[in-house]
Amino acid sequence: MRPLEELDYLLPDWWKQIDRNESWQTGAYDTLAVSYLVIALVALVQIVRIQLRVPEYGWTTQKVFHLLNFLVCGLRSAVFFFRGQVQRLPLVVVQAGLLDLPGLLFFSTYTLLVLFWAEIYYQARSLPTTALRPTFVIINLIVYGIQSGIWVFISLARDSQAQLGKELSGCFLACVSAAAAFAFLLFGGRLFFMLRHFPIESRGRNKKLREVGAVTSICATCFLFRSAITAWSAFDQEDADLDVLKHPLLNLIYYGGAEVIPSALVLFILRKLPPKKAPAGYAPIPTQ
Repeated sequence: MRPLEELDYLLPDWWKQIDRNESWQTGAYDTLAVSYLVIALVALVQIVRIQLRVPEYGWTTQKVFHLLNFLVCGLRSAVFFFRGQVQRLPLVVVQAGLLDLPGLLFFSTYTLLVLFWAEIYYQARSLPTTALRPTFVIINLIVYGIQSGIWVFISLARDSQAQLGKELSGCFLACVSAAAAFAFLLFGGRLFFMLRHFPIESRGRNKKLREVGAVTSICATCFLFRSAITAWSAFDQEDADLDVLKHPLLNLIYYGGAEVIPSALVLFILRKLPPKKAPAGYAPIPTQ
């Protein structure tokens, strides 16, 4: 841990005053809790609207996307509403899970869009798509498995080793976020440029171009931002501890920029309901 004098030198006075201000702490975390709750309710309403529009289909990619958004934002909202109780949990592994699990679910939620775009791109290029979904599932299982192992290590380790575990967790999540940003740029970019080669008079071409371009830009930016902040937090537990109690301004900036604003924008962009008679590309997720 760094000396207090060095910490005072690195942090500006106004930032430290905000960190110690109970009104700022309450306001920042309650704002995040309410924001997440609103987004969760919007996602839930969207699931209901889709079900009413196309009741003949099961769990389509669109429904799963909104369901995961509902789970992520619902968990985040609960953690911020009950932040004091979460921080006082006796089991470190449970506390770490409640703080980090929504971030992993956020990764799964938005990489599902990457999978959907990859399938569209591969089908348009007459390339095999059979390996895409298994690859998506395997990658997610590996990510959850590694992070679960880190949680267990932190809960069983001594103080010095626990600090190492937190650094490993931050670095791992930073790498996962950077990989997600790269995936969006790769497949979102491929789909965008493929759509640009369609004839101008193609139905819905310009609208789909704007949609893919906007979502790619938003998601790539938010995952890069997330990667940078989590990497900083991993090695700077004094200045950048994202523990939902200290550093209210940092938490407001991080969660707002990495999850709340991107989720709200993407849900707005993808708000359109499927047609009552679904086109060929709108198909439920296979059960096998």
